[in-house]
Amino acid sequence: MSGKIPGVNISTLSALSETNRINIVELLRQGPLTVGEITEQLELRQPQTSKHLKVLSDNGIVEVQAEANRRIYKLRPEPFQELDSWIQSFQCVMQERYDNLDAYLKELQKKERS
Repeated sequence: MSGKIPGVNISTLSALSETNRINIVELLRQGPLTVGEITEQLELRQPQTSKHLKVLSDNGIVEVQAEANRRIYKLRPEPFQELDSWIQSFQCVMQERYDNLDAYLKELQKKERS
């Protein structure tokens, strides 16, 4: 296996594999926040929060906007759209399997009645 997922940047999954980063993403789902607001809400230290935000930013998950001396972070939709598309591909496969199972069960019922 090459470590690649068609249509998904594997670094997105890697960046989201850490609990604090997932918690930051969950907070940012509600809207943009400053480093201080994230730090306060997650009860993290500021350097720790900044480190996690850098990883998220470097992997294209969040973008930062400077306003005076504040840095405001918000989610970028593209990585999540890629993940959604990848997950949808599994749903299509599973639906096909359910349809095949349904057809098989109907065939068994038909044989029982005969």
